[in-house]
Amino acid sequence: MSRKLVIKRGKKVGAAPGTLVHVGTGSAAETQLEVFDFDQTHLTEQRLRDPELCLPLLTSDTVSWINVDGTHQAPLIESLGKLLQLHPLVMEDIMNTDQRPKLEEYDGYLYIVLKMLQFDQKTREIRTEQLSLILGERLVISLQEQPGDVFDGVRERLRSGRRKRFLDADYLAYALIDAVVDHYFTLLENLGDEIELLEDELIKNPTPGTLAHIHHFKREMLLLRKAVWPLRELLSRLSRDETPLVSQETRLYLRDVYDHTIHVLDTIETLRDLLVSMLDLYLSSASNRMNEVMKTLTLIATIFMPLTFIAGVYGMNFEFMPELAWHWGYPGVLLFMTAVVCGLLLYFKRRHWF
Repeated sequence: MSRKLVIKRGKKVGAAPGTLVHVGTGSAAETQLEVFDFDQTHLTEQRLRDPELCLPLLTSDTVSWINVDGTHQAPLIESLGKLLQLHPLVMEDIMNTDQRPKLEEYDGYLYIVLKMLQFDQKTREIRTEQLSLILGERLVISLQEQPGDVFDGVRERLRSGRRKRFLDADYLAYALIDAVVDHYFTLLENLGDEIELLEDELIKNPTPGTLAHIHHFKREMLLLRKAVWPLRELLSRLSRDETPLVSQETRLYLRDVYDHTIHVLDTIETLRDLLVSMLDLYLSSASNRMNEVMKTLTLIATIFMPLTFIAGVYGMNFEFMPELAWHWGYPGVLLFMTAVVCGLLLYFKRRHWF
């Protein structure tokens, strides 16, 4: 059964703006907060369950990164939102995981939404997870639906002591966005490999299952394009809009991520065009196979038509048929029928009909 392209929002219908209702896939795991607090010489890493413990980070001179695993618990999101003085609509968007990538500017912080994408080798599906980023003056908060992400490289750079550039929160936000976009290339490589295998199968031995796989990947490419296409506008605004939260130096790095996004979109369009061509090729191949079957049946019918006529003539058993009393009549008719068949086959051969 294929996945739904639109997430159901039955609980949200008619609710007041800012109502905290989780929309998306539920999680049995308990929400956890991973905190990195650092300056040029020190790094503190800890895991918390109570958002109130993050309060000292808001007034410190260090840079803090709070990563929240799990956005399905409304009380925790509400508590964190009140602590950070987030707008109710921001908290609502965090729990509504069907948001399109976007950038919204509020008083004292930026709210960024983008999609983390991973390819599941077993189901051959793209797993989509919403990532919400809140960028403050010296604070970055990342909120994701499930544990597990693509930020291991950023964590290792912080732990290894290469923290000079990360002393600006906007660069930390850039590093997280860059990690997400770079992972798109890994996803596209996996998709490309699967589509190449499907193309080989289509050329060598296409089956009805091949058609189902083509439609499956066309659907996955639609989901992928939906997740990546709005990212262009988001990065364009981040690199061009005048906001004190993003320095001019960081804008240069964001332009590089923008170029990577354009490259990703070009690759998506190429794979989509390839799948459309594969679908046309499959339909043409199926039509050609049907034509070959019909051609074979037509040749067989054409060969047996004169034989049926001859057999019908000599099967009438009229009394005055000279051939009926002839001693060599039966083998003579068989030889004549064989000659007719050979003549037709020779004619078909010269016309290159088989």
